[in-house]
Amino acid sequence: MQPHKPVSTWTFLKDVLICSLGAYGGPEAHYGVFSTHMVEKKAYLTSEELTQYIALTSLLPGPSSTQTLVAIGYQQGGRKLALLTLLVWALPVVLFMTLMSFSQTLLGQFDLRLDGLRYLAPLAVAFVVVALVNLAKKAFKTTFSVMLAVVAFILSTFLRMVWVFPLLMLMGGALMVMIQKASFQIPYRSLKPPWMILVTLIAIAISSFVLARQFDVLLLTLFDAFFRYGYLVIGGGQVLVPYMYTGLVETFGYLSSEAFMTGYGLVQGLPGPMFSFSAYAGGLAAVNEPTHIQVLAALISVTGIFLPAVLLIFFVIPIWDQIKNNQGMRVALQGVIAVAIGVIAATGFRMFQSLPFTWDTFAVLVAVTLVMLSRKISAPWVVLSVVL
Repeated sequence: MQPHKPVSTWTFLKDVLICSLGAYGGPEAHYGVFSTHMVEKKAYLTSEELTQYIALTSLLPGPSSTQTLVAIGYQQGGRKLALLTLLVWALPVVLFMTLMSFSQTLLGQFDLRLDGLRYLAPLAVAFVVVALVNLAKKAFKTTFSVMLAVVAFILSTFLRMVWVFPLLMLMGGALMVMIQKASFQIPYRSLKPPWMILVTLIAIAISSFVLARQFDVLLLTLFDAFFRYGYLVIGGGQVLVPYMYTGLVETFGYLSSEAFMTGYGLVQGLPGPMFSFSAYAGGLAAVNEPTHIQVLAALISVTGIFLPAVLLIFFVIPIWDQIKNNQGMRVALQGVIAVAIGVIAATGFRMFQSLPFTWDTFAVLVAVTLVMLSRKISAPWVVLSVVL
């Protein structure tokens, strides 16, 4: 895939770092940061391309906002820049969460919901609102697309099972194709998917599963567990937590329930991917091991959970340009994107419901929304101002 324009690697990675430091509140809020900085300010891609990537990654297992940003890096400079994008995007919060795995006692002394972090919740909701406004302006081209978004909002508000979200998106795409009577004429014979990437993903999954059960080694067990979380979880960090709690707390007993919830509360108030929680969980699972083993456990856990996401992007993106411009595919994407907006709106609504009903909370929500929509102040400065 060719980039839209020549771009300096360091300039692009600097912008990725800005996104990382300003991306609070999960994937829905991250999309607002991407839209503001990568689309509106830097023009690395169009708003339509961003919505296409969001729709695509919403159907893939793994951290969807991370995959979206990695896909943008791939678009700009291929696999090398995509890997560097992941590293810069995740490194700040991963390093911090790794450090926190050494500080369980200290963390337990803090109530992470007190004044220092309480305004991050309305900040995250504001980013969701900004993402919805930016996406809706480009995606709502027909009355039927608005209807799809409304139906998806209602269904995903009341049905929160893991399989509901990808099913709704597939149904939205299919219904849009039926309504517009679009035809698929994809040149299947000319498609050349990088099958070795998919073979590699399957081989790692099988071999890690076998080795973890053949040898009672903590690092092998952790890699297998987190790699499995990486290719099973569809729906982002909020869906990841039940998987990890069952495995790390109830099955293996690597973490206490209190330690798990402390780390989870902490990562809610930090920028970057929520999947970075794996660094804290993996490091804490090796808390009784030597320091270098504990650090290695944190890094292996992070590598395991992000690796399937990257491999899936490397498999899909090379053929994406060949299929996304097909008439049927374009029409289907309109339906998928409309449903994705409804799902994001439902998530934002649930986040809004969880906010404390105080005047200052709503003041922060409204003020941040207006400032971000004005595009006069970048996301990191808004976040810093809110925290201060």
